[in-house]
Amino acid sequence: MKLNKLRALAYGAASVLALAIGTTSASAVDLPCTTAKLIVPWGAGGGTSVIFGIFEKAIEQSDAPVKVKVVTIPGQGGGKGAKEAHAAAPDGCTLFAIHQHLVVNYINGVTDFSWDGFEPVAMLTDTPEIIGAGGHVPYNDLEGMLAAAKDKPGEIPTGVSMGATSHFLWIMLGAKTGTDFAYVPFQGGTAGRITGLLNGSIDLGGINMAAARTQRGDGKLKAFAIAADERSPLIPDVPTLKEKGVDMNYSLTRGVVLPKGTPKEIVDYWAGVFKAPTEDAAFVDEQAAKGTAVVYLGPEEYAEWWKGTETEFLDAAKALKVGRFQ
Repeated sequence: MKLNKLRALAYGAASVLALAIGTTSASAVDLPCTTAKLIVPWGAGGGTSVIFGIFEKAIEQSDAPVKVKVVTIPGQGGGKGAKEAHAAAPDGCTLFAIHQHLVVNYINGVTDFSWDGFEPVAMLTDTPEIIGAGGHVPYNDLEGMLAAAKDKPGEIPTGVSMGATSHFLWIMLGAKTGTDFAYVPFQGGTAGRITGLLNGSIDLGGINMAAARTQRGDGKLKAFAIAADERSPLIPDVPTLKEKGVDMNYSLTRGVVLPKGTPKEIVDYWAGVFKAPTEDAAFVDEQAAKGTAVVYLGPEEYAEWWKGTETEFLDAAKALKVGRFQ
């Protein structure tokens, strides 16, 4: 689902969410922990751990009686952490940080459950993908990259977490542009891929906003396009894919969920805890500096978003004959 649609849905639901979540005060829920574990299924230093680290800090400084601690459990393209969170007790003391990787894990058979194996709590942020390359590649724009890919189909080394959203990004780009790439598996999320681009072990890979802003000036990285409706004010010289004739958006929309069967009052408690920072201008600015928009949806609206998003991914997987749909 595109960012402009997310914002419309978020704004339309805002007053309803405020009333619904406001009925569950922090003191109304008695959890068997003073600090809940927030599982991030990628390595420390990656985009997701950074973004949720900012939430961890904000909640620590709030008056919420139960705080959160980010715990990174990388592996299996997010699947290892997903399995641990899925098996956790539904007592409100284990949360899971997710984005569209969970649907991709399901498509590729990494997990036998999708988003509905959890209780949706809140959508929190939306981060568009950036098509990046190492500074050593000879081409300097998307047209050059695609021409090279067509000249050497399936040969350009491209860093991905196999079976994860970073892999699906290039699969979908290939389907849109008639290109194919040589996928090189990297664990640890974006941080690992950026290291590969910097040392020349791969040519292409998705990069984050921090890298796009700080490591292009010295020629170590290149950014060819952003997969969003509009250019980012943080990197205004980088065009959108649509400007380059590729009708494609692709972003990581991050949120939190709880194990299936968690009582509604606990779901609402955590929805309120995570909502509070999103209403603070300084917090929104801090996330924006990482290239991430704050887009909040509560439990019911987040579940509806997941239904539509899963349908989009499943339809693409069926059309491309990927994973369990081969």
